[in-house]
Amino acid sequence: MSKLTKNQKSVAEKVEAGKAYTLEEASKLVKDITTTKFDASVDIDMRLGVDPRKANQMVRGVVSLPNGTGKITRVLCLCTPDQEAAAKEAGADYVGLDEYVEKIKSGWTDIDVIITMPSCMGKIGPLGRVLGPRGLMPNPKSGTVTMDVAKAVKEVKQGKIDFKVDKSGIIHTSIGKVSMTPEQILGNAKEFISTVIKLKPAAAKGTYIKSIFISSTMSKGIKIDPKSAE
Repeated sequence: MSKLTKNQKSVAEKVEAGKAYTLEEASKLVKDITTTKFDASVDIDMRLGVDPRKANQMVRGVVSLPNGTGKITRVLCLCTPDQEAAAKEAGADYVGLDEYVEKIKSGWTDIDVIITMPSCMGKIGPLGRVLGPRGLMPNPKSGTVTMDVAKAVKEVKQGKIDFKVDKSGIIHTSIGKVSMTPEQILGNAKEFISTVIKLKPAAAKGTYIKSIFISSTMSKGIKIDPKSAE
């Protein structure tokens, strides 16, 4: 059995095995147990009491994190010429249509979010094989297919994220960076969890929030007492 490093020992001493922390405690602790030299992401994992294989138990939504994501989100806006100026002003990193459709066909996906208009989906639909596996396909449910592309771009730049439960019944997403203050991490976590709670499917029976864990990139997970997050 390999010996623990000095950092691993320090982390092990700070996180009590089996203990369920309050959301406020975890928001401070996740910073203390992060030893990476880069600005690690703060991640949240929620196991839900749903069966994602059933359409009426799928949990999917969007949330605007009050303190932003802490990272630069590269946005591509695929729109008609009359919307290009507004999209650029709203903060889109790339704006256009045909030239970017061709770039994507050639394998270019150096972006985080694509926002487009309903009238442009005919050209974007065939890109599903490239965009789908990377989670980049625009979707009206996540607000990335809209008539008001400028508003959508602005919201994404300010911290709007979309999420959905995976086939194991778990939602995993990033809600910030460890460089944020504990208060900022707490605010984002509360907003995210309350949004997931509001999306509880009527068909879901029994305990809805089975477990919540917060961690940072490469750190140990911190178990959260679900009641403290309500």
